[in-house]
Amino acid sequence: MNPLRWSWKRWLVAVVVVGFLGAVGGPFVYIHFVEGAPPKKLSLDSVRPTASGSTPASSGPADSGSVEGAWKVGADSKVGYRVKETLFGQSTTAVGRTSDVTGRLTIAGTTVNDASFTAQMATVKSDQSNRDGQFRGRIMDVEKFPTSTFVISKPLDLGALPAEGVVKTYQVSGKLTLHGVTKDVTIDLSAKLTGGAIAINGEIPIHFPDYSIPNPTFGPASVGDDGTLEVLLALTKS
Repeated sequence: MNPLRWSWKRWLVAVVVVGFLGAVGGPFVYIHFVEGAPPKKLSLDSVRPTASGSTPASSGPADSGSVEGAWKVGADSKVGYRVKETLFGQSTTAVGRTSDVTGRLTIAGTTVNDASFTAQMATVKSDQSNRDGQFRGRIMDVEKFPTSTFVISKPLDLGALPAEGVVKTYQVSGKLTLHGVTKDVTIDLSAKLTGGAIAINGEIPIHFPDYSIPNPTFGPASVGDDGTLEVLLALTKS
């Protein structure tokens, strides 16, 4: 066999191998070593007691035996999304969040009579500006649909109140509005009293077509039709 011809064959094989490693190894290195791990899920533990000064002082902090009254959204509150992305066969998680959240709830005795919360979608940010541009434009069209809201649809009986710092989970029915579409949802929300604040945490599975949200896939990043809406609320007495 002609040595020169053989060397060209080996060169072509090497090019193919290098190209393959670049296509597969490049995204792996970027995802796992450059971009880093995605933010952890939102947790009740990240809500700091009002005594620390991180949450605005309230006009009437709840005592250990009562949560009756009006409550408003304070610092440490966040709303965001978490979706799975695939980049050249490598899996990662895209996370975007905003702390631009407002809302309030009222409690009579141990019954939540009304509650509503609003997030400003234009302020949702991830660690990638290109992704944020897609989110604000083609995907969520924040100029047309600037807010997302959740409003409870029936009173919620809290039952026996747990001790300070003890987590209790409630099933909450409400109306969720995303991308201008409103759906009835029932979700599990965990809550606890922590130093004068009520901390609430939960996740809502979102099937994008249900809310007329275009598939988030763009460029080499492939995304399915499902994601998660993450919620963390720190409420103080108003």
